[in-house]
Amino acid sequence: MSPRLLSVNVGRPREVPWAAIGRTSIDRRPVTGAVLVERHGLVGDAVSDTRHHGGPDKAVYAFAREDLDHWAAELGAEVRDGQFGENLTTVGLDMNEAEIGEQWRIGTVLLEVRTVRTPCHDFKGWMRVSGFDDRGWVKRFTAEGRPGPYLRVLQEGTLQAGDPVEIVHRPGHGVTVSTMFRALTTDSSLLPELLCVDALVSEIRVKAERYVAAADRGSSNPTNPRGGSATHA
Repeated sequence: MSPRLLSVNVGRPREVPWAAIGRTSIDRRPVTGAVLVERHGLVGDAVSDTRHHGGPDKAVYAFAREDLDHWAAELGAEVRDGQFGENLTTVGLDMNEAEIGEQWRIGTVLLEVRTVRTPCHDFKGWMRVSGFDDRGWVKRFTAEGRPGPYLRVLQEGTLQAGDPVEIVHRPGHGVTVSTMFRALTTDSSLLPELLCVDALVSEIRVKAERYVAAADRGSSNPTNPRGGSATHA
């Protein structure tokens, strides 16, 4: 199946008691027709928690229908397009194997894979109120390693359900969405690999550089002052 956009989903802030800041936009629903995409994201969509979401490197969130189907099987219930808070639901594309810096043309919009979504307790709360089993949800989602990417808008334009997803550039460094997610969550030994990404998101570069610096200090000082083995922070 050729990659295509299955659904375009938008949400607005809603006041809810279970959200960390008292409101959330995670309830994104499919819309019909062409949707304008600007630098900040989709017109008609809004971010509630601007500390952790939104901004140029998190302007658009995408998730694959195949991964929603996987979770539907795991949860024993249908998972609709937009349920995971994604703006774009795709089909025919393993987006977790997309490289960081990879560029996609959808409609007249040019998007770049920039970073990854990490699950939070608002996501857990949303799954609970949606009727799903949320027990250990953050750990389960993390262990699966299929986070979906956040995208930067390189060229504004319009897109709509049914548009082909064309990969127009792949950097070739091999650092995928899945690699970045595991480096940031379950396997910090992968952090040095992220440094080969050009224009790596600044806070991730800082984290990777600190890991490398700590490892270098440990290798140059293999024992502590009392003569025991050194440990890495």
